[in-house]
Amino acid sequence: MLPIDFNGLDSAIHGPIRLGIMTALRMDGLLDFTTLKNRLTVPDGSLNLHLRTLEEAGYIRSRKAIVGLRPKTTYAMSASGHRALARYVQAMRALVDALEDR
Repeated sequence: MLPIDFNGLDSAIHGPIRLGIMTALRMDGLLDFTTLKNRLTVPDGSLNLHLRTLEEAGYIRSRKAIVGLRPKTTYAMSASGHRALARYVQAMRALVDALEDR
């Protein structure tokens, strides 16, 4: 599913949880599910939903592994995710600039 462009704001990124995921991955690189959950203070189901949206948009990728006896899923931002986040930030800057000019 392709994100909808709303005045330059990517709807796949726009929203506090998805923007938080993208920001965390951009700043810290590879992160596991538990780290993201704790950092964003969101329930498992909600985080899963937002991660799936970003993955379907091609902005992040996941890798599942077994560590000890437990499953561990890690997430990383894709190249298209880096570009999309840069475009999103640029669109937000333009929006803020337009509001400040009024």
